[in-house]
Amino acid sequence: MKLLFVVLVAAALAVPLFMTYALLWDRQEQSRTARATITQGWGGPQVVTGPVLVIPYREDVTETVVQNGRSVETVRRVTRDIYLSPRAQKVETVLAPQRKHKSIYTSNLYEGTLKGTATFALPADAARSGYDPARMDFARAELHFGVADPRGLQSATQVRAGGETLLTRPGGKLGNTNNSGFFAFAEWDGQAPLDVSWSYALRGSETLSFVPRGGNSEWHVRSTWPHPSFSGSFLPATSKVGDDGFDATFAVSDLALGQELLTRDNAGPPMVVNGVEVMPPMGADYGGNRGGPAMAATVGLVEPVDLYSRIDRSVKYGFLIIGFTFLAFFMFDVVAGASVSAPEYLLTGAGLVLFFVLLLAFSEVIGFAAAYALASVAIIGLVTAYSAAVLKSWGRARVIGALLVGLYALLFVLLNLEAWSLLIGSVLVFLALAGVMYATRNVDWQGLGRAAEG
Repeated sequence: MKLLFVVLVAAALAVPLFMTYALLWDRQEQSRTARATITQGWGGPQVVTGPVLVIPYREDVTETVVQNGRSVETVRRVTRDIYLSPRAQKVETVLAPQRKHKSIYTSNLYEGTLKGTATFALPADAARSGYDPARMDFARAELHFGVADPRGLQSATQVRAGGETLLTRPGGKLGNTNNSGFFAFAEWDGQAPLDVSWSYALRGSETLSFVPRGGNSEWHVRSTWPHPSFSGSFLPATSKVGDDGFDATFAVSDLALGQELLTRDNAGPPMVVNGVEVMPPMGADYGGNRGGPAMAATVGLVEPVDLYSRIDRSVKYGFLIIGFTFLAFFMFDVVAGASVSAPEYLLTGAGLVLFFVLLLAFSEVIGFAAAYALASVAIIGLVTAYSAAVLKSWGRARVIGALLVGLYALLFVLLNLEAWSLLIGSVLVFLALAGVMYATRNVDWQGLGRAAEG
């Protein structure tokens, strides 16, 4: 019966543990809201692409209409945009990180400078692929640059084509950045290759994604931020990461992209969620662009320690700490003859649950490591002192204190060694079970039952 009471009390403590989860979720949402407020007037996660040459193309469309009860085929000339990607392009990016604060929350921002060169030329087999150069209106061609959040664009924007400086205008036709960015009218006859150079300043937050277009794309990005995250459809060909920052180079060919230089269909927006590119669901809307989702290379300025994820993982080990502590109490009760009542189990468990609340509250102010040390010392001292009164012995209380010191130290190790957490946790449970079996090997359980009945 006493064992049953211990199990029921431990199960009842699931309620405050789940309430701690709810509190953690609420604080995460407040953190996201605060970061969104910080980036609202600065610029969010950026996705950039370009340049792409957008050329009006005249073509004949055959339509079937019903006239006087008869089906009649008519030919109508329409003008549509076709997209010419550069034959080769090189992009240089420098990110200057900044940290902005709102109350106790922090957001990672950056100011970036992007510059590059690109060469455009009509494919030699354009006619064979169904594109007649005579139907291309080169006089109305436009160079388009895509930027996901145009609020981050600064005034230092320059585009040169064929040796001349072009006037840039807001707007865009590149669906892979939500049709936002800037463009310029290009003077080109479609004969000789067109050389383009460009540069602009961009502000953003958290991540920067580059959508490669063309035959060969090379993206070189560097920053003083020491904790980059490389993700997306392409990883850097070379990278160097150190305490003074990172330097990475991405190299993407047209074979890797699976895209031709000249297309009728423009690529849809890449889906980048929390710095990770995800595949869109089947039948997803690409904003009127039939080319499917574009692929991107993403660089993220991430924190070395994700505060809320580590606290979330620590709460998941709450039952482990409560279970081992209750097991120690129960062993003193059964083996050593100490009498521990259900309310005393409940109060001890409440103190152990309070550890996670203290950890969350202090972590937001003084950081995870310092908060962990402070919360664990407070709870170990509280439970140890209470155990001395419950177990009627400071020697037994010191055993409980030593157990908690070991458990909290092990939990800290598990939080830092995520890949080994399952192995270490399973070995720990095995050792605990072996210890209980050894401690109770001489206990006469039937005799205890008869004594309780007597």
